[in-house]
Parts: sequence; structure tokens; C-alpha cells
Amino acid sequence: MTVFLNFSFLRDADYLALLLQGLGMTLFLAFLAVALGSILALIPALMRLSGKKFLSIPATAYVEIIRGTPLLVQVLLIYQLLNIPLFLVGGIDMGSFVPGLVALLINSSAYISEIIRGGILAVDRGQTEAARSLGMSQSLTMRKIILPQAVKNIFPALGNEFVTIIKETSIFVYVGVAELMYQIGVVKGMTLAVTELYVMAGILYLSLTYPLSKLMNAFERRMRHADAK
Repeated sequence: MTVFLNFSFLRDADYLALLLQGLGMTLFLAFLAVALGSILALIPALMRLSGKKFLSIPATAYVEIIRGTPLLVQVLLIYQLLNIPLFLVGGIDMGSFVPGLVALLINSSAYISEIIRGGILAVDRGQTEAARSLGMSQSLTMRKIILPQAVKNIFPALGNEFVTIIKETSIFVYVGVAELMYQIGVVKGMTLAVTELYVMAGILYLSLTYPLSKLMNAFERRMRHADAK
């Protein structure tokens, strides 16, 4: 059976604008999730590294629960718990956007905390011992010695997490956040171009994730090359 694809809807500026708006929302959500999620992720990461059970056990439970349950379940649960009424800010429905963003932050923070923890553990313990022998406190050693060195281990993996989150934002179509897949649905309803729009969605996601993946790979190679000198 031969399938003919008709992308004539792309000649309509209104349809194209909707797709680009959805793409922009997808990028915006992913950026906020990684930027804010990285800050939030420091808490469970440092709690697990503290060596104190009353801190490490709750942090471990948080990470395992979030990583062990589907993002869709988390999104729908938080959407129901917050139950924010519809109100618009800059044309964005905050009643859908805020629960979606909160769920994405919680989810990404659990994964990023493991990235941060792994990056810190990869730093030679001798660095910590040397700093402590000079009289530096544990918190000062972490801020001034360990974290700056851990960044080069964390950053490439953080870039890969950004790529993953870009794809995961498609799940917010279920709560009405106007990201790419939501706008794909809107255009599909107006044009009835089903297969073509799903192909277009794949192309648009790939146009974001492929360059970012290559950029992160290049950065990682440069870091390894710098360490080899």
C-alpha cells in the first residue's frame, strides 16, 4: 500500500505559527525543568551524601519513588491535587501550566540529584582530605573544592537530561499545556492531516534533540581531551 504525505498545511502561516508556539513552549518547559530542577536536586543529592541516616533515608526514598513511577502518573496526580482554576497570564493557562511544571520539576530533580551525586563521588577523595587537613569545614570544602570539580562530570549528563526532558514534555498534552503535541492536536483537528502532523512532530523534536546531543558529545570530548593534557 502506498502512502502519500501532504504537507500543504505548512503553507498556512497560522498553522505554522501554532507549531512554532508549541515548539517554543516545549523548549521553555525543558529549560525551566533543568535550571530549577538542578537547584532543587542539590538537596536530595547532599542529603544522600551526608552519611546521616535521618537525612539519607528520606532522600533515597524520594529519589526511588519518583524514579520508579511514570511521569504521566505524577503529572495527573499533581494536577488533581493542586486543582488550580483556569486563569491566563500572558496567554498561558496557569491552571495547567503550574501543575505541569511542578510535576516536571519534581521528576527532573530526582534524576538530576543522581547525576550530581555521581559527579561528586567521582571527585578524588584526596581532595576532601587535603581540604579538611587545612582546616576547612565540610560545607566549605563542598562549596569551594568539590562542587567546582564535579561540574565537569555533571554538565555532559545534565545536557543529556535536557534532551530527555524535551521529549518527555509531550506528556503534558494530557493536562492541556500548549506544548508541541498539544498544538499538533489543534492543527490536526483543523486540517485532518494525521500522519503528516505526527511525522512533523517527530521532525521538530529531532531538530531540537539531535543538535543538542551532538553538542554535548563534543563538549564531553573536549573535557576528556583537557583532562588528558
